[in-house]
Amino acid sequence: MLVYIILAVFIAGLMVGRTPEYLGKKIQAFEVQMAMLTVLIFSLFILTFAGISSVSPFGTSSIYNPGPHGLSEILYAYSSAAANNGSAFGGISVNTHWYNTTLGLTMLFGRFFMIIPPLAIAGSLSRKKSVPPSLGTFPVTTPLFSGLLVGVIVIVGALTFFPALSLGPIVEHFMMTHGQVF
Repeated sequence: MLVYIILAVFIAGLMVGRTPEYLGKKIQAFEVQMAMLTVLIFSLFILTFAGISSVSPFGTSSIYNPGPHGLSEILYAYSSAAANNGSAFGGISVNTHWYNTTLGLTMLFGRFFMIIPPLAIAGSLSRKKSVPPSLGTFPVTTPLFSGLLVGVIVIVGALTFFPALSLGPIVEHFMMTHGQVF
């Protein structure tokens, strides 16, 4: 959540033309770079390994439901490994050398490498001196900031995963309701 708060405060600072602040600390380029690195690390491993798995024979040989549903199975397996418990759909056999290795790497990097940039943000903010709020300070305790924060989370998530979701579940829905689309 800290990462998304940093991004929302940065965007709010861009909108009002002032240096963004959070909890009395100025948010500068380093904090924004680390926040973006966190977002990119998470999606990098999920989408890279899912992309390789969806086009390579060693990745597609374990899929029992080819097509859009198979892509959804692959995306879910890597997303779950990076963020949750490492579960998978029933239509994919992930007990292969490829999936065991890449899901393990995704779990390792998605859980542990992702914590390094937020720790760098925390260290950087702890070294900064607090500045008193001024007229240009964007308050972070208002419904306006809450809406901005939700918007940032939705937009970052949509930009990261919507292209892949449009090829998986959305195409599968159209195939189920309208027959073969393509």
